[in-house]
Amino acid sequence: MARGRVQMKRIENPVHRQVTFCKRRAGLLKKAKELSVLCDAEIGVLIFSAHGKLYELATKGTMQELIERYTKYTGGTQTDEAIAEPMDAKQEINMLKQEIEILQKGLRYMFGGGSEIMTLDELLVLEKHLEIWIYHIRSAKMDIMCQEIQMLRNKEGILNAANKYLQDKIEENINCTTVTATNMPHPLTIGNNIF
Repeated sequence: MARGRVQMKRIENPVHRQVTFCKRRAGLLKKAKELSVLCDAEIGVLIFSAHGKLYELATKGTMQELIERYTKYTGGTQTDEAIAEPMDAKQEINMLKQEIEILQKGLRYMFGGGSEIMTLDELLVLEKHLEIWIYHIRSAKMDIMCQEIQMLRNKEGILNAANKYLQDKIEENINCTTVTATNMPHPLTIGNNIF
């Protein structure tokens, strides 16, 4: 039996969410170990659960040694760069205008309305946006299909109940006519003295 495609959204049921977390965490750690053994790579994985519990894996040495090595490799400036100042309004407006321009140019390019040639970077941005749009469209389509399936199941339940009700009525009518027919003295027989 083939597995269905899993929708990438938060699992609402907490029990199912915990089971999925445990299974996928185990799978991720197993794959990391396999990659380390097969390719002789040093791998460190940190996982924090929703409850704040830490799960870690360091394939060679300790996690602390891996973190120190990472800090040395990046020059220790990673945390400073991660805290960036928010963009001011003009920068954000300019960035959004550029993005809109690239998307409009992409639409003209796709529908053949313009003779413009797109650069590789513009095509990559357009491809990223198309993938996001396709994901959203498929998610919306799946939601609509699930709602329609549920609606059809509800209709099926209503029709089955109506069908059972009608069958019970038919059986009652058959039983009533059988009882009255047996109580009557042969209404369709003809006396012998006519012939």
